[in-house]
Amino acid sequence: MSQPTQPEENVQESFRDRIATVDQKGKRNWVFAHKPKGKFYNIRTWVSWGFFALFFTLPFLKSNGRPLFLFNVPEAKFIIFGKVFWPQDFFIFGLTMVTFIIFIVLFTAAFGRLFCGWVCPQTIFMEMLFRKVEFLIEGNGPKQKLLKNGPWTTEKIWKKSLKHGVFFLLSFIIANFFLSYIIGVDELKKIITEPVSQHVVGFFAIVLFSAVFYAVYAFFREQACTVVCPYGRLQSVLLDRNSMIVAYDYKRGEPRGKYKKGQTADNSLGDCIDCHQCVHVCPTGIDIRNGTQMECVGCTACIDACDKMMDAVGRPRGLVRYASENGIAEGQKLNYTTRMKLYTFLLFVLTGLLTVLLLTRKDVGGTIVRAGGILYQERGADSISNLYTIKLTNKTMKDINLTLKLEGAPGQIIQATGEQILVKKEDQGRGSFFIVLPRNYISKRKISLRVGLYEGDKKITTLKTNFMGPFSRL
Repeated sequence: MSQPTQPEENVQESFRDRIATVDQKGKRNWVFAHKPKGKFYNIRTWVSWGFFALFFTLPFLKSNGRPLFLFNVPEAKFIIFGKVFWPQDFFIFGLTMVTFIIFIVLFTAAFGRLFCGWVCPQTIFMEMLFRKVEFLIEGNGPKQKLLKNGPWTTEKIWKKSLKHGVFFLLSFIIANFFLSYIIGVDELKKIITEPVSQHVVGFFAIVLFSAVFYAVYAFFREQACTVVCPYGRLQSVLLDRNSMIVAYDYKRGEPRGKYKKGQTADNSLGDCIDCHQCVHVCPTGIDIRNGTQMECVGCTACIDACDKMMDAVGRPRGLVRYASENGIAEGQKLNYTTRMKLYTFLLFVLTGLLTVLLLTRKDVGGTIVRAGGILYQERGADSISNLYTIKLTNKTMKDINLTLKLEGAPGQIIQATGEQILVKKEDQGRGSFFIVLPRNYISKRKISLRVGLYEGDKKITTLKTNFMGPFSRL
């Protein structure tokens, strides 16, 4: 008995039941992408060279003796544009993350996955470095497929060994530079030049990062974008019908029909000649003609491939192009919607607040904590004292000797650890001191006080604390 045929509309929508790189049995469909050629690919190549220049030079750039950028997670020390940020500044990082999320929402609502296709490090390293090395060694997509499915000849062993050797070397180089953003290029130099026994942790970090990068770019590849990265899955929430996407003009392209050289034009067919070139060049293996899909990273390879075929058959370019869903369906131009305007307003507010925090941020900060275990101490018949501990952070490139002075209240500060507190450059310091107040000044149980931090005669900042005393007898 013959099996019932699946309805045509179900066949057309079946691609949404699974990602393109996994078959119905759950096995990996390896993507043998063809090498793109065209205007957008050339522009992306130049953009990638700019990215590589930044990635490989930033660790060597310094400002006032500091790295321009450093993200030292183990020591909770971050340097951005030469300014040091410590755990006390994490609220600024929190606001920065909120601002970044708003920016992502706004940017995606307006421009889709433009970031993924043009400047995402995963895409740039994969498509503009490792994929190009693969093309150079193994040839274009069809040749790679034949090589993989063919027997293990001397040529295959040589090409596979060479490719994976180069891949691991590139991964090792990238891992070293990646680590330099965490520990600094000077520390990385010590790991490389000094005996391994002195830098066991650093050495294993380099090996681990190298192995991870090698595994991602040699084997995991597009799965990082379609399986791991949450950004692709957020598209369905962030995109709307006015968002700019890489889109197929189905009104112009359908119904599809095969093209034969020398045949007369068939007015009943659309411009799509069903050549599948847009599918062959796609690094995630999708068919852009099926509409917006989670796996599409907006790399424009399908645009270049389609334009090339349209030129070959004498039809207008732009069958696959940057457009919006409304632009395809209703002929509308890309417009700036109310939602985008709201996101922009929020972005400007958060950016302004972040700018103010960065500009008003002090190079020396600290906290004053009253010593526990005792409320206050009586000093003679007319004075009350409290014991405090002060923790200071020096974010500058010089050692600082700080003096404490009581402000806005009668009394004095008696430092238990000497007249000044030394805080070394880019380090933290602490000290202990007493605040002594006249008994007749204490009118309530808890009084707010201000303590000025001075470097010589120069006031650095002011810290607040509370003074605990007996109930007033007045």
